[in-house]
Amino acid sequence: MRVLVAGCGWLGQAIAAALGARGDRVTGVRRDPARAAALSGLGITPLAADLSDPEALSRLPDDVEAVVACQSAGADGPEPYRDAYVRANQTLLSFARRAPLRAFVYTGSTGVFGQRDGGDVDEGTPPRPRGAAAEVLIEAERLVLGAAPEVPARLVRLSGLYGPGRTGLLERVRTGVLALGPSDGPWMNFCHRDDAVRAVLAALDRGRAGAVYHGSDARPARRREVVEWVAGRLGVRPARREEGGGADGGPDRRVLSDRTREELGFDLSYPSFREGFEELLRGVT
Repeated sequence: MRVLVAGCGWLGQAIAAALGARGDRVTGVRRDPARAAALSGLGITPLAADLSDPEALSRLPDDVEAVVACQSAGADGPEPYRDAYVRANQTLLSFARRAPLRAFVYTGSTGVFGQRDGGDVDEGTPPRPRGAAAEVLIEAERLVLGAAPEVPARLVRLSGLYGPGRTGLLERVRTGVLALGPSDGPWMNFCHRDDAVRAVLAALDRGRAGAVYHGSDARPARRREVVEWVAGRLGVRPARREEGGGADGGPDRRVLSDRTREELGFDLSYPSFREGFEELLRGVT
């Protein structure tokens, strides 16, 4: 296929590489012209465009058969989020209506689940956003899913991404930012970049218009389990905070993705955080 990868950064480049490896032709979109130009060295046709600007529509190639919308916000906050996830998708959906596609995949976030009761959330659980940024994420989801079946759009919500070049959690444990204490019980949910790529390509090839999928590993873990395991592998004593425990009022829910893997027919290379971080630890210890 001829695929447009919108937001060809850390995740997008991995998706583009996987597409190219199987023979697809990829155009990668980045806002920054210099970063866009660098894509050519990876075998990706570069296109510098700010998709939040409706005028970018006229610059998109007219021979595209599929779109992967995995753009990210340039900063935190509702307006940068609206640029990246709402306005950019409006441009991409206008493009999709102009040139009928085989598939349109939008990579959303499990951050739309603000539940704090420790319960399970799956592909059919209604989102419960907390905060203005999460509300924007919901707005973007509704925009994309509302375009189906006119556009063959489907949504892949991704949990906390990590992988080569993203080892921040290891440093947070090493430096004591992520600590044991009264608030170490909430669930943490992860997805290795390689498994996120598998989920996206499976949705691209076999997904249904209007469907919601989850890219998340098979074994969510309590925060204390993650801290203790990483500290042990780093050979450090885990930090402890007896008062407050670093509580941030964040979500506490187990993100399930079994239904996605069963429907789309793919397996995980990193079914839990242990397999993924074990591999990363070899490069940082």
